[in-house]
Amino acid sequence: MKTIAAVLYEMGQSAPYATTRPLVIEELELPAPGPGEVLVEIAAAGLCHSDLSVVDGSRPRPLPIVLGHEASGIVRETGAGVRGFAPDDHVIFSFIPTCGRCRYCAAGRPALCENGVRANLAGTLLNGARRFTNPRGLPVHHHCGIAAFSRYTIAVTESLVKIDLRLPLATAALFGCAVVTGAGAVFNTAAVRPGESVAVFGLGGVGLSAVMAARTAEAGCVIAVDVLETKLALARELGATHTVNAATVDPVAVVRELSGGGVDHAIEATGNERGMAQAFHVTRPGGNTVAISLPDSRRLFSVPAVTLSAEERVVRGSYMGSCVPRRDIPRFIELHQSGRLPVDRLITRTLRLEQINEGFDALARGEAVRQLIQFA
Repeated sequence: MKTIAAVLYEMGQSAPYATTRPLVIEELELPAPGPGEVLVEIAAAGLCHSDLSVVDGSRPRPLPIVLGHEASGIVRETGAGVRGFAPDDHVIFSFIPTCGRCRYCAAGRPALCENGVRANLAGTLLNGARRFTNPRGLPVHHHCGIAAFSRYTIAVTESLVKIDLRLPLATAALFGCAVVTGAGAVFNTAAVRPGESVAVFGLGGVGLSAVMAARTAEAGCVIAVDVLETKLALARELGATHTVNAATVDPVAVVRELSGGGVDHAIEATGNERGMAQAFHVTRPGGNTVAISLPDSRRLFSVPAVTLSAEERVVRGSYMGSCVPRRDIPRFIELHQSGRLPVDRLITRTLRLEQINEGFDALARGEAVRQLIQFA
């Protein structure tokens, strides 16, 4: 069958992307799904900094590739041996396919799945396959085993989570990355308890999901930090008790003052090492810094060494919100449906696939929280 997709052939092209057009819209060939595979019609796919970091070359991936890792869709066909999924099921994708067999999956940490990470780095499905073929007969890679910037895609069942049919598919897409990463960091990695204080640095879709989750976790003080007033205003609407504009004041000094000497938990979602350092410095002795963004791999993060032992401070990474997707995504959806995680407020605008390069310009400029390519 044929599908229309946005394909990246060259990383590191200069912005504005509306002019250089690194993502090429073209028709690709898809075969029928093989054993253990599912054909999914994409309904909505979010534009995320993790995609942008491949476009700008700071997180290299094999080329050519269909990007997109935050998405929802409808099952249209299943391959041999598929259980638990049937045509017309609604699904969300997990951007780490989880094999269920490696030491990390066995330990309940599927975000670190060895086989899933290996497949993602290779640009293949978990089973090693590449299913797209371009008009010149060349294979095209899958981003995170999903390749959501395509009208149709093929994924293995280990990349899929079946969801409630009542959840609008546009909203559903956000649970695949923004919500699992931000809310998961609060609920799972930091394990925020009622009355504790939380600071969130960086208010994109991931950071704002952390703000919502902190309020849901009944944190006593939720301080949101960013450089854009529009995002700070939205953070206040979503539950932040205080906001700090890091472009006009020293955020470390202000957050420490607001929290009476430092917060219990600092969640970093800025995508750079400077924001990570600021998050660390606003924690109190015994405090917890959780890094959830993906800075350029060439950048280094340093802290005063003595603070780790003498002040018992903790620095932790959180990938995919330390989530077990089939356990946590339905749980987060229930919180949304009960009104406690208003995830739909994160959607800035919807785009056609042909507008994807312009969308990444808006994302790079910080003008959007979450933009969705909407297919259905």
